[in-house]
Amino acid sequence: MPSLFPHCSARAAGLLAALALVLTSATPAFALPGGGKTPRAIVEADSDLPPPVTGVDVEEHLGEPLPLETRLVDSNGEEVRLGTLLSKTRPTLLTLVYYECPMLCNLVINEQVRVMRELGLELGKDYEAVTVSIDPKDTPAQSAERRRKYLQSMGKPETAPWHFLTGTDENIHKLADAVGFKYTYEPSTKQYAHPAVVTVLTPEGSISRYLYGTSFDRKDVKLSLLEAAGGRVGTSVDRIVMSCFKYDTATRRYGFYIFGFIRLGSLAVFGALATMLIYFWRRELKKGATT
Repeated sequence: MPSLFPHCSARAAGLLAALALVLTSATPAFALPGGGKTPRAIVEADSDLPPPVTGVDVEEHLGEPLPLETRLVDSNGEEVRLGTLLSKTRPTLLTLVYYECPMLCNLVINEQVRVMRELGLELGKDYEAVTVSIDPKDTPAQSAERRRKYLQSMGKPETAPWHFLTGTDENIHKLADAVGFKYTYEPSTKQYAHPAVVTVLTPEGSISRYLYGTSFDRKDVKLSLLEAAGGRVGTSVDRIVMSCFKYDTATRRYGFYIFGFIRLGSLAVFGALATMLIYFWRRELKKGATT
């Protein structure tokens, strides 16, 4: 077979061929078919995440108040105003679910129960909980059953302040819109598509944090409650620990806060020096008194 480079040596021909291969592989992305962009369908197919459901999302309303005048129905079948259920001194965990949900709602509440057991904070003393069904067809009997089941699993009495509520479609949407909880009903499956999230409320009824997913970190939940309470619950140690962590909006987790640690360290050094100076001052006073 004749050479492509008849006037070149074999070594020179090899170098030219290698150069041609490099130039070919270095062709700019925009020159490739499709402009070098991977079709969206391929990206989504390679992802483990399911395609997003239209109308399902959380639009964060941090710092905004809930409509406390919203009227709902408690597990005894009595109409209540949301504002009367929230403690004026303790934060609240608010969960929007529906009681006939085949899977996701159970995952969220079961995980909420697990982390509530491990918080080191006491339901009714340090925080409270409210769960509202987004299905207007759910009944007080269903909410009573769920309430009894979850309180028993936590070893809590029937009087514990975890309220399970139902309501009309209008009032449910009023509350969900204030939270930014966007959900939709699927007639084909007769189920609600909704996000998995627990909302942390301040004692004043404003939104403090959103806890996403079906697996909650105990530290994040505890810190979010302490933060929402503004120092009104927890021990002194809890408040010291709180100052060493700060919420990261990018990761949506609490991370170590170096300046808080430095501030604590400075206070500790100042305290040690003050104690030492007082000790020497009192010793000199005693010496002066004996001479």
